Amino acid sequence: MQQLTGLDASFLALETANSTGHVGGVCVLDPHDAPEPLTLTRLTDLVADRLPLVPVLRRKLLHVPLGIDQPYWVDDADFDIEYHIRELALPRPGSDAQLTEQVGRLHARPLDRSRPLWEIYLITGLAKRRIAVYTKIHHSAIDGVSGAELLTALLDLTPDGRELPANQPFRPSRPPNRATLAVLAAGRLAWRPVQTVRIANDLVRVLPTLAPALSPLVGSMLGLGRGDGGVIPTAAGRAPATPFNKSITPHRRLAFRSVDLDSVKAVKNAFGFSVNDVVMAMCAGALRRWLADHDALPELPLVAMIPVSVRDPASKGAMGNKVSAMLATLPTHLADPGQRLTISHGATKIAKGQQAAIPQGLVDQISDFAPPALAARAARVVFATGLLHRLPPFNIVISNVPGPNIPVYLGGAKLLAHYPVSVITDGLGLNITVIGYLGQLHFGLISCRELVPDIDNLAGYLVDELELLLKAAAQLPAAG
Repeated sequence: MQQLTGLDASFLALETANSTGHVGGVCVLDPHDAPEPLTLTRLTDLVADRLPLVPVLRRKLLHVPLGIDQPYWVDDADFDIEYHIRELALPRPGSDAQLTEQVGRLHARPLDRSRPLWEIYLITGLAKRRIAVYTKIHHSAIDGVSGAELLTALLDLTPDGRELPANQPFRPSRPPNRATLAVLAAGRLAWRPVQTVRIANDLVRVLPTLAPALSPLVGSMLGLGRGDGGVIPTAAGRAPATPFNKSITPHRRLAFRSVDLDSVKAVKNAFGFSVNDVVMAMCAGALRRWLADHDALPELPLVAMIPVSVRDPASKGAMGNKVSAMLATLPTHLADPGQRLTISHGATKIAKGQQAAIPQGLVDQISDFAPPALAARAARVVFATGLLHRLPPFNIVISNVPGPNIPVYLGGAKLLAHYPVSVITDGLGLNITVIGYLGQLHFGLISCRELVPDIDNLAGYLVDELELLLKAAAQLPAAG
């Protein structure tokens, strides 16, 4: 068995009637040159052969009595792969809008916590004889990087697949009884005083570095610092109110878009910045347009939370979450696309410096400190009071996950695109995640259906903003 970290378990505690804790992705596939059709039976066999590569797929949660310690992953003695892998068909020729609508409905459904926390759907009927495979797995089991590694286990470098180790019969280990769990929990509780000292020492060292980022948030909570916004900020300030920083419903909308990576690199090279800087500027411009459409563009810039992987080589291939985060200004208050890019670069640079000062284990230590029963109750209180949408610490999550730059195949079908589908919560009703693959950046946007009903317009603005940035890059004076 394997115990969840406090950060892993926090994704369980954050689930409510309106918010789920799983992440997912949609693989759009071209089966024309596949050796044989990718049917439900074949997909099930393919996953079954690779289960030993991803042990968490055959594990379920085991909760500690009274919630006094983090739960464990234990083998599911009644594992039923046919429960987890399903199929549906769109009316041919299915459009991208029909695909996103169906995936949005599937993604809104919570996973059954009495079973391993994942599902896979084979979706047929797409136009041009394409097929799609939608996967979802709970965030308590994976983060963005380990999720990419999970997908790698299912994908191959050739249509003919690959040689796999001999599949040994699954012999589930017997889970511990309640008495054993209680003894283990008591042992961990005995270390709490030591843990308290360690966390306090780390916080004392880190707080001076984080003060510039935290002071605007504290000031906004106290009603201070309400300036005129005339100075262009590069460190994240107070997050303004927007239409998507409100309570969410259980319903979701999705939108997918792809842009050419060479075009993004052309902008990057012209300005001397990074691909991620260009992505942030694209998001800032797209959000500015969408907010203006709804007469809701704030004078202050938005604040973006950017997840950062802290997964070292030693933890490669391990499941669970190895992430930190940084807050960066998103310059939606600026009209000029080139200026937005410049500010995005500066803001991200400052945010990286602040994030780098945080010890890698500190987030885990803090999240692991509170027992699950207390963490879940605290989360319910926060959501019930509406604190997150009255004083949002940030407006949106924007995540950039690397992907392969060579063709890969699933069951012999070539992967054309992989669109991420992430998480939203109360007060954070919009998420933008991007994955790079084979010379393109694939954007997956998810929102609360009622807060951002026209999310496809927002996705389209991302493409428009790249065109504006290309024009701005072309107008720069030649180097030298």
